[in-house]
Amino acid sequence: MTTLPYRLVATDLDGTLLNSAETVTPRTRAALATAVAAGALHIIVTGRSAVWARPVFDEIGYTGLAVCGQGAQVYDAGAHRLLTSLTLDRRAAAEAIAKIEAEIGTLAIAANQDGLDGEVLCGPGYQLEIGTGLPIRQVGVEELLVAPISKLYVQHAGHDDDSLAEVAQRVAGDLVGVTMAGAGIVELLPLGLTKATGLAVAAHRLGVKGAQTIAFGDMPNDVPMFGWAAHGVAMANGHEQLLAVADEVTVSNDEDGVAVVLERLFS
Repeated sequence: MTTLPYRLVATDLDGTLLNSAETVTPRTRAALATAVAAGALHIIVTGRSAVWARPVFDEIGYTGLAVCGQGAQVYDAGAHRLLTSLTLDRRAAAEAIAKIEAEIGTLAIAANQDGLDGEVLCGPGYQLEIGTGLPIRQVGVEELLVAPISKLYVQHAGHDDDSLAEVAQRVAGDLVGVTMAGAGIVELLPLGLTKATGLAVAAHRLGVKGAQTIAFGDMPNDVPMFGWAAHGVAMANGHEQLLAVADEVTVSNDEDGVAVVLERLFS
């Protein structure tokens, strides 16, 4: 009997499994199918909320468990059902925003509402950078924290993503988690929440451990996932923070970087 190199293949979505056209190429689909046929499990681990990820899952025919919202949601894509859903304490979020703004001035803020019907609420000046097909509503800043939310997005005209994330972590890291998930996407999360915490919950349901997992990603929000998995593969287009901790660097998402590694391991 052939021993599997890994029992679980965990892939980030944007910048990793998806190419720049926000689709999964035939080659990458075939490589994943080969790994699954060999006996491995595939799980998508994304910063997108379930409602934001669902159109992609439908397009690629993904029906398994998914870790969404930076770990806040374990989502059954086939049943369109949330198995877990964590929310950001809104009092802590408001205090964190106040501390960051006291340090660097007014932020542009958006909020991701909780649940499968949750909207993305964009406050004044916030520019949504990624994704299509989102239920988005422009609101005043006073409306952002009215209903339960899974996370906040913050932007600042005078700071790039890395420096904004550094400031937020330094002045408010005792109140919220801070991560950078992509261009223009600095997020404030429930304290202690990461992709690794969500993936650990999902993997337990699947009967798989970190020591049996290979993970693929491209951004700093994937660093904890790499720490949990046995082997972390960064895309060539990845952020320098992730490249620095990766066990391996593959080619870019536009060059089927996930497929290149899976073909080597499972062919």
